[in-house]
Formats: sequence, C-alpha cells, structure tokens
Amino acid sequence: MTEETINGRVALVTGGSSGIGLAFARQLASEGYSLALAGNRAEELAEAAEGLRKEFPVRVETLCLDLASSGAAERVLDWCEGLDLIPDTLVNNAGMFFMEYLTPSSLGKVRTMMHLHMDAVTELCILLGARMKERGSGCILNVSSMTARIPAPGIAIYSATKAYLKSFGRSFSYEMRPFGVTVTTLCPSAVDTGLYPLGDGLRKILRRIGIIRSPEWLARRALRGMRHGRRMICPGLTNWLLPPLVALLPARLIDRLGLRWIYRGS
Repeated sequence: MTEETINGRVALVTGGSSGIGLAFARQLASEGYSLALAGNRAEELAEAAEGLRKEFPVRVETLCLDLASSGAAERVLDWCEGLDLIPDTLVNNAGMFFMEYLTPSSLGKVRTMMHLHMDAVTELCILLGARMKERGSGCILNVSSMTARIPAPGIAIYSATKAYLKSFGRSFSYEMRPFGVTVTTLCPSAVDTGLYPLGDGLRKILRRIGIIRSPEWLARRALRGMRHGRRMICPGLTNWLLPPLVALLPARLIDRLGLRWIYRGS
C-alpha cells in the first residue's frame, strides 16, 4: 500500500492499455494516482499494468470487459468498490473507429460504437459522478473529437457519437459543478496513435509543425485543463484551422472529397 493509495487519489481510465489511454495512465501514475484500468484487451491491459508498476510506485488494477455490453458500467463500479478503489478522477477514453460509407452490413459496428461512445460514457458519468457528489469533489474527463464540429463523410457514426459527448459533457458539467465535481470534454484533433497511414518522414514533419500531436502531449494538456476546471478543451493548431475552413467549403465539394477519400484505393 503506497502513500498515494492511502491519500485516496484514484483514477479510472477506460481504454487505458494503449494509445491515448495509456498516455493518460502514465501521466496520472507519475502524479501518484492509483490506477483502475478497464478495457477489452486482456493481454494489453496486463502488459500496461506491469509496465506502469515497474515505472511508478503506485497501485494498478485491471478489468477486462466489453464496455459496449449491457450493464458494463455497473460491473465497473462493482469492481472498483470490491477493490476499495473508488475513483475521484474518471477518464472516459475507450473508443473504436471505422471508416466507410454506411450500408446495412455496417449495422453491427454501428451499434457497438453507439453503445461504447454514448451509453457506456453516460452511465459511468452518472454512476461514478454520484459517488463524487457524495464526497463533494471529483473530476470527469470525456474524450470527444474535433470531428464533433465538422461534417465527416465516411465516419458519420464516429463524428455523431463524439458530437453527443460534446453536447452531453457541456450540459452535465452545469449539473455537477454546484456539487464540487468538474466535467471536461476533450476534443482532440490528429493524434499520432498509428491510426493514420503515413510514412515516417511525413509523420515527423507533421508532428514537427504541430499538425499531429503525440498522445503524451495531449494527455498533459487535457489533464491540466481538467484540473483548472475547463468545460471544453480543443487543443492543437488543426482545431483552430480546420473547422472554420470546412465551414467555408461548398457542400458538393465535401461530397466529392468524401467519395475520393473513402474510395481512393478502388
């Protein structure tokens, strides 16, 4: 049992085994938080936990489950209570991504994404937010996306569910602030997580000029803003430039750009 655990600083990070989620976990561990990591990849979770324990003197527990399944939020809360790890910080980071024009064959992925991005986040906010209200303090950080602000052909469900998080987070923050609980919505632009099929040379250039940012940079910015009580964080140069630019484009051009992007390989 570490001093940090005794002091009760506990963070729950969903999707905390890789990418942005692992960057959040590492940053929180470096600040002395005990960690509860939840996700659906058992091997990655185990590896992440082992690495975090070796690097930082904190408690790290993991739960492998499908957060998109019915009742997942209640199972997460029961697990935390069973371990006596009730989070005072919740980072709703878990997500999925696919890029295609929607057809009936997409419905399985569509339902999973909607459950994961909207239902799981909403339920965790309500359940863990109630515990935070009882204590009179706590921080919630929900990861949305810059695409919540722009039309995004090919990722229509992704951008729509992220727009839900943006709207929900803003309203929920006003419900929770009087009880000492802050709710922050993060809308990142391009983050270097391997999602984008770029060559090493182009990737380095885009990172150097700030078009793409590292997960570590994003985690630091997001957690700093969360602690300052910011309701919305839209970091990065692309967040400033792209949405106003897209707003100026004719709708027909967006149609054509979407088709070209999705079917560029055919």
